[in-house]
Amino acid sequence: MAHTIHLIGLNHHSAAVEIRERFSLTDFCSPTAWAVPRGGAIDEALILSTCNRVEILVVGQDDAPRQQALACWCQACGTGLDELTPYTYQYRDKEAVRHLFLVASSLDSLVLGEPQILGQLKAAYRKAMDAGMARFVINKLLHKSFSVAKRVRTETAVASSAVSISYAAVELAKRIFEDMGNREALLIGAGEMAELAAMHLRQAGIRRIRVANRTMSRAQELAARIEGEAVPFDRLLDDLVDTDIVISSTGAPEAIIHAADMRDVLRRRKHRPMFLIDIAMPRDIDPDVNNLDNIYLYDIDDLKEVIEENRSQRREEAEKAKGIVDAEVDAFCAWMHSLVLQPTIVDLVRRGEGIMREELARTFKRLGTVDNSTREALEVMADSLVRRFNHAPLSFLRAAFHDGEEHGHDAMRAIDTIRRVFQLDDEDLRP
Repeated sequence: MAHTIHLIGLNHHSAAVEIRERFSLTDFCSPTAWAVPRGGAIDEALILSTCNRVEILVVGQDDAPRQQALACWCQACGTGLDELTPYTYQYRDKEAVRHLFLVASSLDSLVLGEPQILGQLKAAYRKAMDAGMARFVINKLLHKSFSVAKRVRTETAVASSAVSISYAAVELAKRIFEDMGNREALLIGAGEMAELAAMHLRQAGIRRIRVANRTMSRAQELAARIEGEAVPFDRLLDDLVDTDIVISSTGAPEAIIHAADMRDVLRRRKHRPMFLIDIAMPRDIDPDVNNLDNIYLYDIDDLKEVIEENRSQRREEAEKAKGIVDAEVDAFCAWMHSLVLQPTIVDLVRRGEGIMREELARTFKRLGTVDNSTREALEVMADSLVRRFNHAPLSFLRAAFHDGEEHGHDAMRAIDTIRRVFQLDDEDLRP
Protein backbone atom coordinates (compact mmCIF):
# COMPACT_ATOMS: atom_id res chain seq x y z
CA MET A 1 0.00 0.00 0.00
CA ALA A 2 1.10 3.56 -0.64
CA HIS A 3 0.08 4.36 2.93
CA THR A 4 0.26 2.04 5.91
CA ILE A 5 -2.79 1.82 8.16
CA HIS A 6 -2.38 0.74 11.78
CA LEU A 7 -5.09 0.14 14.37
CA ILE A 8 -4.12 -0.31 18.01
CA GLY A 9 -6.71 -0.88 20.69
CA LEU A 10 -8.13 -2.66 23.68
CA ASN A 11 -11.75 -3.61 24.29
CA HIS A 12 -14.12 -5.68 26.42
CA HIS A 13 -12.57 -8.84 24.97
CA SER A 14 -8.98 -7.97 25.86
CA ALA A 15 -9.29 -5.87 29.02
CA ALA A 16 -11.53 -5.70 32.09
CA VAL A 17 -13.44 -2.51 32.87
CA GLU A 18 -10.83 -1.19 35.31
CA ILE A 19 -8.14 -1.55 32.61
CA ARG A 20 -10.28 0.16 29.97
CA GLU A 21 -10.94 2.90 32.48
CA ARG A 22 -7.24 3.32 33.19
CA PHE A 23 -6.31 3.65 29.52
CA SER A 24 -9.33 5.68 28.43
CA LEU A 25 -8.62 8.58 26.05
CA THR A 26 -11.97 10.33 26.49
CA ASP A 27 -10.19 13.47 27.71
CA PHE A 28 -7.55 13.34 24.96
CA CYS A 29 -9.50 13.46 21.70
CA SER A 30 -10.42 17.11 21.34
CA PRO A 31 -8.55 19.68 19.21
CA THR A 32 -7.10 21.24 22.39
CA ALA A 33 -6.06 17.91 23.93
CA TRP A 34 -5.27 15.47 21.12
CA ALA A 35 -3.32 12.41 22.28
CA VAL A 36 -1.82 11.46 18.90
CA PRO A 37 -0.66 14.60 17.08
CA ARG A 38 0.34 14.78 13.43
CA GLY A 39 4.07 14.79 12.83
CA GLY A 40 6.97 12.40 12.92
CA ALA A 41 5.75 9.14 11.40
CA ILE A 42 2.03 9.93 11.74
CA ASP A 43 0.20 11.61 8.87
CA GLU A 44 -3.36 11.00 10.09
CA ALA A 45 -5.00 9.76 13.29
CA LEU A 46 -8.41 8.96 14.75
CA ILE A 47 -9.19 8.17 18.40
CA LEU A 48 -12.25 6.15 19.44
CA SER A 49 -12.74 6.00 23.22
CA THR A 50 -15.97 4.51 24.60
CA CYS A 51 -17.03 2.50 27.62
CA ASN A 52 -16.17 -0.76 25.85
CA ARG A 53 -13.12 0.13 23.75
CA VAL A 54 -10.20 2.47 23.23
CA GLU A 55 -8.79 2.40 19.69
CA ILE A 56 -6.31 4.52 17.77
CA LEU A 57 -6.20 4.49 13.97
CA VAL A 58 -3.05 5.98 12.43
CA VAL A 59 -1.80 6.38 8.86
CA GLY A 60 1.81 6.82 7.79
CA GLN A 61 4.65 4.81 6.33
CA ASP A 62 5.79 1.34 7.45
CA ASP A 63 5.73 0.44 11.16
CA ALA A 64 6.82 3.71 12.75
CA PRO A 65 3.27 5.19 13.10
CA ARG A 66 2.21 2.26 15.29
CA GLN A 67 5.18 2.70 17.61
CA GLN A 68 4.63 6.45 17.84
CA ALA A 69 0.90 6.00 18.55
CA LEU A 70 1.61 3.57 21.39
CA ALA A 71 4.13 6.01 22.90
CA CYS A 72 1.60 8.86 22.69
CA TRP A 73 -1.08 6.69 24.29
CA CYS A 74 1.22 5.83 27.19
CA GLN A 75 2.20 9.47 27.63
CA ALA A 76 -1.44 10.60 27.76
CA CYS A 77 -2.24 8.01 30.43
CA GLY A 78 1.01 8.46 32.37
CA THR A 79 1.99 4.82 32.08
CA GLY A 80 4.65 2.58 30.56
CA LEU A 81 4.51 0.56 27.36
CA ASP A 82 4.93 -2.69 29.30
CA GLU A 83 1.76 -1.89 31.27
CA LEU A 84 -0.35 -1.13 28.19
CA THR A 85 0.66 -3.63 25.50
CA PRO A 86 -0.42 -6.87 27.26
CA TYR A 87 -4.03 -5.73 26.83
CA THR A 88 -3.84 -4.44 23.26
CA TYR A 89 -4.50 -5.89 19.83
CA GLN A 90 -2.61 -4.43 16.89
CA TYR A 91 -3.69 -4.66 13.25
CA ARG A 92 -2.09 -3.44 10.05
CA ASP A 93 -3.49 -2.59 6.62
CA LYS A 94 -6.11 -5.15 5.55
CA GLU A 95 -6.70 -6.49 9.07
CA ALA A 96 -6.96 -2.94 10.43
CA VAL A 97 -9.57 -2.08 7.79
CA ARG A 98 -11.50 -5.27 8.52
CA HIS A 99 -11.53 -4.59 12.27
CA LEU A 100 -12.81 -1.05 11.74
CA PHE A 101 -15.61 -2.27 9.47
CA LEU A 102 -16.59 -4.90 12.07
CA VAL A 103 -16.65 -2.23 14.78
CA ALA A 104 -18.75 0.17 12.66
CA SER A 105 -21.19 -2.65 11.86
CA SER A 106 -21.49 -3.56 15.57
CA LEU A 107 -20.11 -7.04 14.92
CA ASP A 108 -17.35 -6.56 17.49
CA SER A 109 -19.57 -5.01 20.18
CA LEU A 110 -20.39 -6.43 23.58
CA VAL A 111 -23.99 -6.08 22.39
CA LEU A 112 -24.04 -7.60 18.90
CA GLY A 113 -26.00 -5.34 16.57
CA GLU A 114 -26.34 -2.38 18.95
CA PRO A 115 -26.64 0.99 17.19
CA GLN A 116 -24.68 3.22 19.59
CA ILE A 117 -21.20 2.34 18.29
CA LEU A 118 -21.86 3.81 14.85
CA GLY A 119 -22.83 7.13 16.42
CA GLN A 120 -19.74 7.00 18.60
CA LEU A 121 -17.55 6.31 15.57
CA LYS A 122 -19.10 9.24 13.69
CA ALA A 123 -18.44 11.47 16.70
CA ALA A 124 -14.81 10.28 16.79
CA TYR A 125 -14.48 11.09 13.08
CA ARG A 126 -15.84 14.62 13.64
CA LYS A 127 -13.32 15.14 16.43
CA ALA A 128 -10.49 13.95 14.17
CA MET A 129 -11.71 16.37 11.50
CA ASP A 130 -11.82 19.23 14.03
CA ALA A 131 -8.28 18.38 15.11
CA GLY A 132 -7.08 18.37 11.49
CA MET A 133 -6.10 14.70 11.76
CA ALA A 134 -8.58 13.13 9.33
CA ARG A 135 -7.17 13.58 5.86
CA PHE A 136 -7.22 11.67 2.56
CA VAL A 137 -7.04 8.06 3.80
CA ILE A 138 -9.05 8.37 7.02
CA ASN A 139 -11.73 10.38 5.22
CA LYS A 140 -12.13 7.64 2.63
CA LEU A 141 -11.87 4.85 5.21
CA LEU A 142 -14.42 6.30 7.65
CA HIS A 143 -16.97 7.11 4.96
CA LYS A 144 -16.60 3.57 3.65
CA SER A 145 -17.05 2.17 7.19
CA PHE A 146 -20.31 4.10 7.51
CA SER A 147 -21.60 2.72 4.21
CA VAL A 148 -20.56 -0.82 5.23
CA ALA A 149 -22.51 -0.45 8.48
CA LYS A 150 -25.55 0.71 6.50
CA ARG A 151 -25.29 -2.33 4.20
CA VAL A 152 -25.11 -4.68 7.19
CA ARG A 153 -28.20 -3.12 8.77
CA THR A 154 -30.11 -3.08 5.49
CA GLU A 155 -29.18 -6.52 4.18
CA THR A 156 -29.14 -8.55 7.41
CA ALA A 157 -31.22 -8.83 10.57
CA VAL A 158 -28.24 -8.64 12.89
CA ALA A 159 -29.70 -5.62 14.70
CA SER A 160 -33.33 -6.73 14.67
CA SER A 161 -33.23 -8.15 18.20
CA ALA A 162 -30.22 -6.36 19.56
CA VAL A 163 -29.98 -6.02 23.32
CA SER A 164 -28.62 -2.64 24.35
CA ILE A 165 -26.56 -2.11 27.47
CA SER A 166 -29.43 -0.04 28.84
CA TYR A 167 -31.85 -2.91 28.20
CA ALA A 168 -29.52 -5.36 29.94
CA ALA A 169 -29.26 -2.99 32.92
CA VAL A 170 -33.04 -2.91 33.32
CA GLU A 171 -33.32 -6.69 32.87
CA LEU A 172 -30.81 -7.10 35.68
CA ALA A 173 -32.81 -4.69 37.84
CA LYS A 174 -35.94 -6.79 37.27
CA ARG A 175 -34.11 -9.80 38.66
CA ILE A 176 -33.36 -7.88 41.84
CA PHE A 177 -36.80 -6.24 42.17
CA GLU A 178 -39.70 -8.29 40.84
CA ASP A 179 -42.23 -5.64 41.83
CA MET A 180 -41.06 -2.87 39.50
CA GLY A 181 -44.40 -1.09 39.79
CA ASN A 182 -43.54 -0.14 43.39
CA ARG A 183 -40.02 1.08 42.62
CA GLU A 184 -38.47 4.46 41.87
CA ALA A 185 -35.51 5.03 39.54
CA LEU A 186 -32.93 7.78 39.23
CA LEU A 187 -31.01 8.33 35.98
CA ILE A 188 -27.71 10.15 36.48
CA GLY A 189 -26.78 11.66 33.13
CA ALA A 190 -29.05 12.72 30.29
CA GLY A 191 -27.45 11.17 27.21
CA GLU A 192 -28.58 8.47 24.78
CA MET A 193 -27.85 5.62 27.21
CA ALA A 194 -30.01 7.28 29.89
CA GLU A 195 -32.87 7.79 27.45
CA LEU A 196 -32.76 4.15 26.36
CA ALA A 197 -32.73 3.05 30.00
CA ALA A 198 -35.75 5.24 30.70
CA MET A 199 -37.65 3.65 27.81
CA HIS A 200 -36.96 0.15 29.15
CA LEU A 201 -37.82 1.17 32.70
CA ARG A 202 -41.18 2.50 31.49
CA GLN A 203 -41.83 -0.77 29.66
CA ALA A 204 -41.00 -2.64 32.88
CA GLY A 205 -43.69 -0.65 34.68
CA ILE A 206 -41.49 1.50 36.93
CA ARG A 207 -43.52 3.84 39.18
CA ARG A 208 -41.37 6.98 38.92
CA ILE A 209 -38.26 8.15 37.06
CA ARG A 210 -36.12 11.14 37.97
CA VAL A 211 -33.22 12.58 35.99
CA ALA A 212 -30.17 14.31 37.45
CA ASN A 213 -27.62 16.01 35.22
CA ARG A 214 -25.00 18.70 35.75
CA THR A 215 -26.72 20.78 33.08
CA MET A 216 -30.24 21.18 34.41
CA SER A 217 -31.72 22.11 31.03
CA ARG A 218 -30.65 18.76 29.56
CA ALA A 219 -32.17 16.92 32.52
CA GLN A 220 -35.41 18.81 31.95
CA GLU A 221 -35.42 18.00 28.22
CA LEU A 222 -34.96 14.28 28.87
CA ALA A 223 -37.50 14.28 31.73
CA ALA A 224 -40.07 15.85 29.41
CA ARG A 225 -39.52 13.15 26.77
CA ILE A 226 -39.83 10.25 29.22
CA GLU A 227 -42.59 11.69 31.42
CA GLY A 228 -40.18 11.90 34.32
CA GLU A 229 -38.97 14.57 36.70
CA ALA A 230 -35.73 16.59 36.52
CA VAL A 231 -33.92 17.08 39.84
CA PRO A 232 -30.91 19.29 40.70
CA PHE A 233 -27.57 17.55 40.44
CA ASP A 234 -26.29 19.16 43.65
CA ARG A 235 -29.15 17.46 45.49
CA LEU A 236 -28.11 14.03 44.23
CA LEU A 237 -27.50 12.37 47.61
CA ASP A 238 -30.87 13.51 48.94
CA ASP A 239 -32.64 12.05 45.91
CA LEU A 240 -30.81 8.75 46.33
CA VAL A 241 -32.59 8.24 49.64
CA ASP A 242 -35.90 7.67 47.84
CA THR A 243 -34.39 5.70 44.95
CA ASP A 244 -34.43 1.93 44.48
CA ILE A 245 -32.74 1.73 41.06
CA VAL A 246 -29.87 3.98 39.96
CA ILE A 247 -28.51 3.94 36.39
CA SER A 248 -25.51 6.23 35.97
CA SER A 249 -24.01 7.20 32.61
CA THR A 250 -22.30 10.59 32.91
CA GLY A 251 -19.08 11.77 31.30
CA ALA A 252 -17.50 12.70 34.63
CA PRO A 253 -13.72 12.19 34.75
CA GLU A 254 -13.88 10.50 38.18
CA ALA A 255 -16.35 8.83 40.52
CA ILE A 256 -19.28 10.95 41.69
CA ILE A 257 -20.66 8.45 44.24
CA HIS A 258 -18.48 6.99 47.00
CA ALA A 259 -18.94 4.46 49.79
CA ALA A 260 -19.00 7.20 52.44
CA ASP A 261 -21.90 8.87 50.61
CA MET A 262 -23.85 5.64 50.35
CA ARG A 263 -23.45 4.74 54.02
CA ASP A 264 -25.39 7.86 54.93
CA VAL A 265 -27.94 7.20 52.18
CA LEU A 266 -28.51 3.63 53.43
CA ARG A 267 -28.93 4.84 56.99
CA ARG A 268 -31.57 7.32 55.90
CA ARG A 269 -33.28 4.59 53.83
CA LYS A 270 -33.33 2.33 56.90
CA HIS A 271 -31.09 -0.06 54.92
CA ARG A 272 -33.65 -0.94 52.29
CA PRO A 273 -31.89 -2.61 49.28
CA MET A 274 -30.65 -0.50 46.36
CA PHE A 275 -29.67 -1.54 42.84
CA LEU A 276 -26.97 0.55 41.13
CA ILE A 277 -25.76 0.02 37.56
CA ASP A 278 -22.77 2.00 36.37
CA ILE A 279 -22.54 2.14 32.57
CA ALA A 280 -20.16 5.12 32.46
CA MET A 281 -16.50 5.18 31.43
CA PRO A 282 -14.68 6.21 33.54
CA ARG A 283 -16.98 4.72 36.17
CA ASP A 284 -19.32 7.04 38.06
CA ILE A 285 -19.61 4.87 41.16
CA ASP A 286 -16.61 3.91 43.28
CA PRO A 287 -16.30 0.08 43.30
CA ASP A 288 -15.95 0.25 47.11
CA VAL A 289 -19.70 0.90 47.23
CA ASN A 290 -20.19 -2.78 46.43
CA ASN A 291 -18.77 -3.70 49.86
CA LEU A 292 -21.81 -2.20 51.60
CA ASP A 293 -24.67 -4.41 52.75
CA ASN A 294 -27.97 -4.09 50.85
CA ILE A 295 -26.22 -2.56 47.84
CA TYR A 296 -26.19 -4.35 44.47
CA LEU A 297 -23.63 -2.60 42.27
CA TYR A 298 -22.99 -3.73 38.70
CA ASP A 299 -20.80 -2.33 35.93
CA ILE A 300 -20.70 -2.93 32.18
CA ASP A 301 -18.77 -6.19 32.45
CA ASP A 302 -21.44 -7.62 34.76
CA LEU A 303 -24.04 -7.28 32.00
CA LYS A 304 -22.41 -9.93 29.79
CA GLU A 305 -24.59 -12.78 31.10
CA VAL A 306 -27.80 -10.95 30.22
CA ILE A 307 -26.47 -9.99 26.82
CA GLU A 308 -25.23 -13.52 26.03
CA GLU A 309 -28.75 -14.93 26.37
CA ASN A 310 -29.82 -12.83 23.40
CA ARG A 311 -26.67 -13.23 21.32
CA SER A 312 -27.26 -16.75 19.97
CA GLN A 313 -30.30 -15.80 17.87
CA ARG A 314 -28.23 -13.19 16.00
CA ARG A 315 -25.14 -15.28 15.26
CA GLU A 316 -26.39 -16.62 11.91
CA GLU A 317 -27.14 -13.10 10.74
CA ALA A 318 -23.73 -12.01 12.01
CA GLU A 319 -22.03 -14.55 9.72
CA LYS A 320 -23.91 -13.13 6.74
CA ALA A 321 -22.87 -9.63 7.85
CA LYS A 322 -19.22 -10.68 8.05
CA GLY A 323 -19.44 -11.83 4.43
CA ILE A 324 -20.49 -8.30 3.49
CA VAL A 325 -17.62 -6.87 5.53
CA ASP A 326 -15.05 -9.15 3.88
CA ALA A 327 -16.19 -8.13 0.39
CA GLU A 328 -16.02 -4.44 1.31
CA VAL A 329 -12.57 -4.89 2.86
CA ASP A 330 -11.26 -6.40 -0.37
CA ALA A 331 -12.71 -3.51 -2.37
CA PHE A 332 -11.21 -0.89 -0.07
CA CYS A 333 -7.78 -2.53 -0.01
CA ALA A 334 -7.79 -2.75 -3.80
CA TRP A 335 -8.39 1.00 -3.88
CA MET A 336 -5.63 1.62 -1.33
CA HIS A 337 -3.25 -0.63 -3.21
CA SER A 338 -3.96 1.19 -6.47
CA LEU A 339 -2.77 4.47 -4.94
CA VAL A 340 0.78 3.28 -5.64
CA LEU A 341 -0.06 3.56 -9.34
CA GLN A 342 -1.14 7.17 -9.24
CA PRO A 343 2.27 8.92 -9.62
CA THR A 344 3.16 6.75 -12.63
CA ILE A 345 -0.30 7.17 -14.21
CA VAL A 346 -0.07 10.94 -13.75
CA ASP A 347 3.45 11.06 -15.20
CA LEU A 348 2.45 8.90 -18.19
CA VAL A 349 -0.65 10.97 -18.98
CA ARG A 350 1.23 14.24 -18.46
CA ARG A 351 4.03 13.12 -20.79
CA GLY A 352 1.55 12.14 -23.49
CA GLU A 353 -0.26 15.46 -23.17
CA GLY A 354 3.04 17.34 -23.34
CA ILE A 355 4.06 15.56 -26.54
CA MET A 356 0.59 16.23 -27.98
CA ARG A 357 0.87 19.97 -27.27
CA GLU A 358 4.36 20.15 -28.84
CA GLU A 359 3.28 18.32 -31.99
CA LEU A 360 0.11 20.39 -32.36
CA ALA A 361 2.16 23.59 -32.04
CA ARG A 362 4.53 22.40 -34.78
CA THR A 363 1.62 21.36 -37.02
CA PHE A 364 -0.22 24.69 -36.64
CA LYS A 365 3.02 26.54 -37.33
CA ARG A 366 3.52 24.59 -40.59
CA LEU A 367 -0.10 25.03 -41.69
CA GLY A 368 -0.21 28.73 -40.97
CA THR A 369 -3.65 30.26 -40.49
CA VAL A 370 -6.39 27.63 -40.03
CA ASP A 371 -10.06 28.08 -39.26
CA ASN A 372 -11.48 27.15 -35.86
CA SER A 373 -13.19 23.96 -37.05
CA THR A 374 -9.92 22.64 -38.51
CA ARG A 375 -7.99 23.55 -35.36
CA GLU A 376 -10.61 21.82 -33.18
CA ALA A 377 -10.62 18.70 -35.37
CA LEU A 378 -6.82 18.40 -35.14
CA GLU A 379 -6.88 18.85 -31.35
CA VAL A 380 -9.57 16.18 -30.94
CA MET A 381 -7.64 13.77 -33.17
CA ALA A 382 -4.38 14.37 -31.27
CA ASP A 383 -6.08 13.87 -27.93
CA SER A 384 -7.70 10.64 -29.17
CA LEU A 385 -4.33 9.32 -30.41
CA VAL A 386 -2.68 10.00 -27.05
CA ARG A 387 -5.53 8.29 -25.16
CA ARG A 388 -5.35 5.24 -27.40
CA PHE A 389 -1.58 5.11 -27.10
CA ASN A 390 -1.78 5.31 -23.28
CA HIS A 391 -4.49 2.66 -23.04
CA ALA A 392 -2.13 -0.33 -23.32
CA PRO A 393 0.48 0.78 -20.69
CA LEU A 394 -2.29 1.92 -18.29
CA SER A 395 -4.09 -1.42 -18.67
CA PHE A 396 -0.78 -3.21 -18.08
CA LEU A 397 -0.28 -1.30 -14.82
CA ARG A 398 -3.81 -1.88 -13.56
CA ALA A 399 -3.71 -5.57 -14.41
CA ALA A 400 -0.56 -5.94 -12.32
CA PHE A 401 -2.50 -4.65 -9.31
CA HIS A 402 -5.77 -6.42 -10.02
CA ASP A 403 -5.25 -9.30 -7.60
CA GLY A 404 -4.35 -7.13 -4.62
CA GLU A 405 -1.43 -7.02 -2.27
CA GLU A 406 -0.21 -10.60 -2.67
CA HIS A 407 1.12 -9.61 -6.09
CA GLY A 408 2.78 -6.45 -4.86
CA HIS A 409 6.22 -7.42 -6.19
CA ASP A 410 4.84 -7.99 -9.71
CA ALA A 411 3.12 -4.62 -9.50
CA MET A 412 6.29 -2.80 -8.52
CA ARG A 413 8.11 -4.46 -11.40
CA ALA A 414 5.34 -3.29 -13.73
CA ILE A 415 5.74 0.30 -12.48
CA ASP A 416 9.51 0.09 -12.96
CA THR A 417 9.06 -1.30 -16.49
CA ILE A 418 6.67 1.46 -17.57
CA ARG A 419 8.83 4.20 -16.08
CA ARG A 420 11.94 2.91 -17.88
CA VAL A 421 10.24 2.20 -21.23
CA PHE A 422 8.64 5.64 -21.34
CA GLN A 423 11.65 7.35 -19.72
CA LEU A 424 9.43 8.94 -17.06
CA ASP A 425 12.37 9.49 -14.73
CA ASP A 426 14.62 11.07 -17.36
CA GLU A 427 14.23 14.80 -16.79
CA ASP A 428 15.92 15.68 -20.06
CA LEU A 429 13.39 13.68 -22.05
CA ARG A 430 10.28 14.89 -20.24
CA PRO A 431 8.20 17.28 -22.35
